[in-house]
Parts: sequence; structure tokens; C-alpha cells
Amino acid sequence: MPKDLPNDEFAATLRRIASALERLAPAPPPAHDLTSASAFIWNAPLRRLEPVSKVNRVDIELLRGIDQTRDILIENTRRFAKGLPANNALLWGARGMGKSSLVKASHHLVNRETGGRLKLVEIHREDIEGLPQLMTLIRSNPDLRFIVFCDDLSFDANDTSYKSLKAALEGGIEGRPSNMIFYATSNRRHLLPRDMMENERSTAINPSEAIQEKVSLSDRFGLWLGFHNCSQDDFLAMVDGYARYFRLHVKPEEMRAQAIEWATTRGSRSGRVAWQFVQDLAVRWQSIPQDCCRPGP
Repeated sequence: MPKDLPNDEFAATLRRIASALERLAPAPPPAHDLTSASAFIWNAPLRRLEPVSKVNRVDIELLRGIDQTRDILIENTRRFAKGLPANNALLWGARGMGKSSLVKASHHLVNRETGGRLKLVEIHREDIEGLPQLMTLIRSNPDLRFIVFCDDLSFDANDTSYKSLKAALEGGIEGRPSNMIFYATSNRRHLLPRDMMENERSTAINPSEAIQEKVSLSDRFGLWLGFHNCSQDDFLAMVDGYARYFRLHVKPEEMRAQAIEWATTRGSRSGRVAWQFVQDLAVRWQSIPQDCCRPGP
């Protein structure tokens, strides 16, 4: 204690310093009400889960041309929800073929079957390094099950955060929480650009070891579910299914001819293109001659 300050003045000074430090310290993260919603978004800067009041999803019956892939992911999700062994899943391949839609639809289906105990948490690609904090929160809620979902996951040439993801999924000392599973979608099977992998191989002392380092991230996913460009028959089946969803009764030959033309102008056939075509057709059907189409009941 300084010699020139009485005891009471010195104590008051310490209290003022402590009070100032408390004001400067960041507030603790607010408590998480995980019963408020079935889906959340991870807010990495605030270290909290933001509830999603209305999830942007389509009914699983509308996902056509991916029947086998759909069944595999649903079964994996059901096993996880029941506490049985299940795998992290990487949904990779052609754009617009329903990768993220399948994840959200599978969660919705299984969550209804399990009474709302299965939560979907979306983590943005740029927040992957904060995954360990999210895992700590998940581990502290053992009565719930969590699908952590990252849409369009990929890494650029100078990005090393993929190493954090590798360690968080399987390699860390704590391991992945038993009540968490990780689903990701990507256009790349190995999540890394080919030129990045080839550059590593050309500059490494041991090229094979460099490639193993990059490919080992994909190995953390026990399920690799491929999505490929659909055939014309599958594309037209998607169009038919979406048209029934809108209860839009169009003469099949007329609708299919327009659908083929639409896909040709877009330069691709996919579920997304089929959905866009039928939305456009649903708006235009009133201007189509009545002998061609009619509204559904």
C-alpha cells in the first residue's frame, strides 16, 4: 500500500479500478434457448446461436432424380438421431441438383419423427475456425442432437483453415461431440482446388505426402454422396413433379417442349433449373390458351 494513502482511500481506489475493468471487459455470451427453434445460425463473433424462425426448404417429396442419395442421407440422419453410429457427410457435385435442399429436408423429416430433439445449425464457411467454440456449446447440451451444416464448403489456395476443420472433426484430443454430426455441401469432391493440390505436389520434397495432407480432409467424411448432371428424362420428371406441386395442369407435350427449350437456353439441366421453369410457368399459365392448361383443384 502506498505510504501517502490511508487505508480507506486506498480501498476506494482499488474499487474504482475494479469497476472500470468490469466495464471494459466484454459481456458474457447470452444464454442459449435451444427450445425456441429447430434451426439456428452460428454467430461466431458473438459466440451464440441465432434461431431461424422459418427455414428456407422444400418438401422432400419434391426432390427428384436423387432417390438413392436421398435414402442414404435420411438413413444416416435417422441413425444419428437415435444415438446410433453415423457418419459425417459430404454432398458434392453438380450445382443445382439439391445438395443443400436435401440436407434441410432430411433434417425436417427426421426431426418430426424424433419429437423435435434434432437441431440444424448452419455455420458459414468463413466461421469454420470458430467450430471448436460451437462444439463446446453442443457438448454442454447432451439431451439434444445437432447437425452442423456448412453450405458450399471449399478452400482457396492461401487458406489454411481447413486444418482447423480436420482437427475439429476427428483429430482433436476431445474429438467430435457424440451428439453432433457434420454435413457439408461442395462442388469439389476434395474441397480444395485442383491447382492448389498440383502446386503442393510440384513444390513438395515428398509429393505424395503433400497430396495426402490435402485429401485427408475429405477422409473425415464417412459418407461421400455424389450429385451429377441429370438426364433429360430426370429433368422432365422434376418438371412434372413441381407442376403438380403448383397444381398446374398443363398438357404434358406442351409443358415438356417448353421445359426443354428453357433448359437449352440455360445451358444445363438440374433441379434448380426445373424449379425456376415451373415458377415461371405458374405465373404465365393464365396467358396460355385454356385448351393447353388449367389450374389445379
